[in-house]
Amino acid sequence: MSLSPGHIKVWTATLFAAEEIPSAMVTFVSLLMFLQMRTPVWESTLFAALLFIPWVMKSWVRSYVRRAGHYRRFIQLDEALLTIALGTLAFTLPHGRLWTLACLFVVSLLCAWHELLARTYYERMLRPAEQDSIRGIKILASQMAVVLTYGLMIMSVGVLQIYFRQKSISYSWSLGCFLVTGVLLLFTLLHLLILERPFGEDSVSSNSVSGSFKAEYHVIERIRRRPMWWRDVLTLFLMLLPQSLMFYTRTIFFLDKSANGGLGCTLQEVGFAQGTIGVIAFLFGISAGRWLRNNLGEDKVRWPMTISLGLSPLLYLIMSYSHPDNLASLCVYTFQAQLLFGFGLNVCLEYVRNISGERYRNTVYLLYIPIVSLCMVLPLAASGFILEHLDYRTYYLIDTLTAPLGWVIIKGIHDYSNKIIY
Repeated sequence: MSLSPGHIKVWTATLFAAEEIPSAMVTFVSLLMFLQMRTPVWESTLFAALLFIPWVMKSWVRSYVRRAGHYRRFIQLDEALLTIALGTLAFTLPHGRLWTLACLFVVSLLCAWHELLARTYYERMLRPAEQDSIRGIKILASQMAVVLTYGLMIMSVGVLQIYFRQKSISYSWSLGCFLVTGVLLLFTLLHLLILERPFGEDSVSSNSVSGSFKAEYHVIERIRRRPMWWRDVLTLFLMLLPQSLMFYTRTIFFLDKSANGGLGCTLQEVGFAQGTIGVIAFLFGISAGRWLRNNLGEDKVRWPMTISLGLSPLLYLIMSYSHPDNLASLCVYTFQAQLLFGFGLNVCLEYVRNISGERYRNTVYLLYIPIVSLCMVLPLAASGFILEHLDYRTYYLIDTLTAPLGWVIIKGIHDYSNKIIY
């Protein structure tokens, strides 16, 4: 099948942008929804962390999806269901946080399924050389979709809350969800028209969901039989721990009142600083890290990236003392923190490859999100409970100290295991 370069760029950009819109709702916006519905902090982080579970579990059906065929139709069906789920979320928001959690969990399931389908479709439609040539477009479209959802949507909801003068916070969020639903509906209709059928899509191999679960169980058993498999799992967990403890609490810190030690930001300020400037900085950081890793080699950038991954909480510790009182300062701090996070996150790919034992790039990327999410989900869930028992300065001091402590433990683990191996 021969596709024009322009056609390829269009469907690649829209396919991965459509994936990131509901994904950003689950990953970033959900916490704000729970907090503004007066859910206790510990429940808010717990509920938001539960939404990561579908991403942890999606690897269990990856072999089923990759051999199922009919990728185009499944993508179109998934996007239609996502649109319905987001519309249902908009209706259920005024009815309490448990209904909101249920709808968001369905959205998260469909997002995880879409990520598998979109990546498989992308691999079947394009040769590796073509994938490399448009990777920049795919990444840019994904990140801009996050900016539009995490940034502009939150700012829009903030404006609506001012307009309605607190008549109903959930009403403002409902209108924001309807807006996102409308955008996703346009992508869904577009993909009904422009997605082409991959060659051999209808030749479905013998496959079942139970067979996919058995295949994934064999992968786990293979990992457990590898010597020192626990070393890479523990290393990845320790490297991600400072970010995991900061991931949700930074938003709580921005929103909380100055009297409680927070920064007292509005939704508009959170949307601009974290959802716009922060996402752009993260994109710069991850792109720079990828370039350095590819050009200098993993051995030379491993520790600089590991250290970078643990430095972001230090900036929030500084903010807890300095209490920046203008949007420009908030953006500068956020830009630095997210730039370090994006740059350092590249080091995780090496450990995911070691843990999984997979050497093929596309297969490793399919396992990347489940393994990273698994390492982060418990600290994410516990972060709100810990924060309720500490002030922000103490919390971010402890968070900052977990990084050098983790580096010492990682160094000791690797030195010890190298002695055993050699």
